Amino acid sequence: MRMRFTDYPNIIRLNPNIPFKTRGNAAVALRLEVPAAEYDTVREISIQTLEEGSEVGEDGTDPAIVLMPGKPPSAVARLSRKALTEIVPVREAVRTLRNSSGSAVSYGSGLGLVGALAAVGDTLVGDHTYELIAYRCRRNLRKPRLVDEDSVIRMDWLTSPSTFNNYDAENRRVLIKPHGPDPVLVGVRGETPLAVRSAFRLLRLQEPVERWVIFRTNHGTEAHLVAKPSPALRANYPVVLHGTVHGWPNRISGGHVFIDLLASGRLVRCAAFEPTGRFKEVVAKLIPGDRVTVFGGVKRRVIENQSSLTLNLEKLIIERLGEDMVAENPMCPRCGKRMKSAGRGQGFRCPRCKYSSPESSKQFHRRRRDILPGLYIPDKRAHRHLTKPYSRYGFENRRWDGKPPTGTWHRP
Repeated sequence: MRMRFTDYPNIIRLNPNIPFKTRGNAAVALRLEVPAAEYDTVREISIQTLEEGSEVGEDGTDPAIVLMPGKPPSAVARLSRKALTEIVPVREAVRTLRNSSGSAVSYGSGLGLVGALAAVGDTLVGDHTYELIAYRCRRNLRKPRLVDEDSVIRMDWLTSPSTFNNYDAENRRVLIKPHGPDPVLVGVRGETPLAVRSAFRLLRLQEPVERWVIFRTNHGTEAHLVAKPSPALRANYPVVLHGTVHGWPNRISGGHVFIDLLASGRLVRCAAFEPTGRFKEVVAKLIPGDRVTVFGGVKRRVIENQSSLTLNLEKLIIERLGEDMVAENPMCPRCGKRMKSAGRGQGFRCPRCKYSSPESSKQFHRRRRDILPGLYIPDKRAHRHLTKPYSRYGFENRRWDGKPPTGTWHRP
């Protein structure tokens, strides 16, 4: 069959807050140049591959495939942007598809149709990254992944920041290998195809690789937050809020930290959970009056039969620190010891030399803060697929040249 890829295969990560999502809430788009005479053959092969590779009929399995000749129309592109920040009903995806030149095959509840159509419509014209995914042989599925940790550490040292989120040194955790039963052995993420391919070659893998391929993706671009959703709070939607810390942080059992934010005239409960590491400690050091911008996903929490919305923090910008003022009793002018209250309205009295000062009052001092204004994100182990690591700020891939893949980008 005569055809060629016009782009690397795309992995499109969608709204990470969807309650019924797959683990990474991702869909794949293949962009091909196909002779018109071969279109039906491509369609048949695609459907056959989908059916053979999916557990069709199993509960919770809702695969779908969308085929769309030509450039995705603007309505499909709008649906893709919406799928980054909202919950798109299946009926809306069906209506959008019917008004386009595309066709689809969908199984189960139809939820897969939303993801497939969103992947087709997102051509990654803005910021994007690359991920080389190596797949396991079927006989090794559900067995521990055999990846030499020292080689991952060395690869990270040699290739960062051209690659990112390879290894969490603080927690001694390899980040390029998943922990579930899926067929992925490793996924190496980076800024260019050359970077991820070179990094992959530095790894010592102690089990065979069935195949590998380089994807272009919105992984690590925080695309769901760049979209600037409405400041209105809705469960399972991402949100960006500007506000002032109201009250003192509250640390609960398990190490989770909560703060209240006064934003647009309402109080919003924000949460930094234990796996976020040093990030939650920064949140714990906020005080009333701090001006911040918070980013995250809204979740509904039910405590003692009471339902409320909580913003799970994914990112924090401290815009301006408030003054941390502490009140202290005055020092005794005679002996230098700190005095004690002599009673309501009676000033202070020294417990050592008995000096009395009825006119004295508490003294206020500005306490030094041990955090600074700036950007804070969770530790690497708590990064979601769309979380932008520190290394990418200021080095985003803003443009796509539209050229087909070059060099060795898959095997076989």
